[in-house]
Amino acid sequence: MNDFIKTEKKDFQTRVVGISENVSFSKNHCPFDEVMEPCAIVILGASGDLTARKLLPSLFNLYLNNGLPNPFLIVGCGRTRIGNDEFRERMKKALSESASWDQKKWKDFVGLLFYQPIDYDDSSAYANLAEVLGELDRKYEIGGNRIFYLAIPPILYETTVRMLGQASVSQEYREQKGWSRIVVEKPFGRDLKTARTLDRVLHQHFQEHQIFRIDHYLAKETVQNILMFRFANAIFEPLWNRGYIDYISIMAAENLGVEHRAGYYDHSGVLRDMFQNHMMQLLALCAMEPPSLFEADRVNDEKVKLYRSLRPFPVEKLEDYLVLGQYGRGTIVGKPVSAYREEPDVKPDSLTPTFAMMKVFIDNWRWQGVPFYLCSGKRLAEKRTEMVIQFKEVPHSMFRHSIGEHIIANRLILGIYPDEKISLTFQTKNPGIICLRSVTMDFHYHQGYKGPLLDAYEKVLHDVIVGDHMLFWRQDGVELCWSFLTPILEECEACGNRAEMLLPYQAGSWGPDAVKNLYRRNPAGR
Repeated sequence: MNDFIKTEKKDFQTRVVGISENVSFSKNHCPFDEVMEPCAIVILGASGDLTARKLLPSLFNLYLNNGLPNPFLIVGCGRTRIGNDEFRERMKKALSESASWDQKKWKDFVGLLFYQPIDYDDSSAYANLAEVLGELDRKYEIGGNRIFYLAIPPILYETTVRMLGQASVSQEYREQKGWSRIVVEKPFGRDLKTARTLDRVLHQHFQEHQIFRIDHYLAKETVQNILMFRFANAIFEPLWNRGYIDYISIMAAENLGVEHRAGYYDHSGVLRDMFQNHMMQLLALCAMEPPSLFEADRVNDEKVKLYRSLRPFPVEKLEDYLVLGQYGRGTIVGKPVSAYREEPDVKPDSLTPTFAMMKVFIDNWRWQGVPFYLCSGKRLAEKRTEMVIQFKEVPHSMFRHSIGEHIIANRLILGIYPDEKISLTFQTKNPGIICLRSVTMDFHYHQGYKGPLLDAYEKVLHDVIVGDHMLFWRQDGVELCWSFLTPILEECEACGNRAEMLLPYQAGSWGPDAVKNLYRRNPAGR
């Protein structure tokens, strides 16, 4: 018998070694070697906060990691009347405070930064921009390739797009090699009507393959990992349905207030700011069907199918499916903070929600009857983004005579921030006496990885350069999400008891106490 066991063990090891040596996927190869054509990156709104905080640091970090083409140019445009030297000095100040600062590399990088003053409604300013781009193109041999990044307030999108079109910098000509792309930051409109209007303006001057609707949540590494986790592992996908899952909770909590965005936020609120884009994307990745290929259009096709399956929101009984709140005074990390209505640029009688939790259902074969809880808010207890997949309890407890009827159900947590990890909780026996205990297996996302780390903006900027639409919105998805949310917004903003619906919560808490009621009501939502 011992000889038999030894033979079987040796044979098993031989088979495993043979598999690992011969099957190509045992040695995953993830190159950072996409073909990148030379291009000029034109940032409209370059004198603003987004450029200094996110765009330039991301571009510089890409440069340090050989993630930009050679040659490339960065041309900043803004209403501030400054020249190349002052613009470079401002960007140096912003970059020198980052962890990736490299004085030696900066000396090579800075010579590729330029600045062109512009008034967004002045056609002659765009004509001047087109002339400057032509001169730089000839001097640095860029090949006519241009990216226009709209780092400007959404109210300026339509005007800027029209002016770019009139200046003929948006056109792609077959007889020329140059391409032109435009990057649009969210929000894509305020509702379904304005989203369609913006899209019509964009398509008057750009074709769909030229348009990149950015949602930086999609570029977070652990968000991208959701699809890999679901569809590259045979042990989870068979359980990913109404037969085994009790509910799914998706949270994007922030402990910050509105900060420098109060002027925008007080006219938008949490539903427009977070739900129409970020939360809907997380929902789609968590619930969509597997695409036949990991390609942009096929992935977006499955997202669109998911959005079409959303059950229309029961606006006639909002209180059963939606909780809205607004933060008051409180304490964050031991420091007192102001109430929302006391923030600069916020109206003292504002009825803008800073917190929302909604219960939604997907009417399809996989998810019928499973509630999805979407929650996001500001000034909450901590900054945390995660998905919780709560599995059903075992149908029958064979241990009821020794440990009782109730056994804690399994739970899977996909952590996005601050802990980029996957945690699975399950039951096991305590040593000695017969008693169950919950244990957790953790996988930390960066464990064992030593390659370059790209943040969300670095990833999306790189993908725009190589022309990959995987991490960007498609217009039909934008419209379907607005179709779902617009009736909710209209009902909330038009109803007579709007002030009563807006529940106060203390800064530093986890939101209004009423969120507990969403879990207590009939989970099927009927």
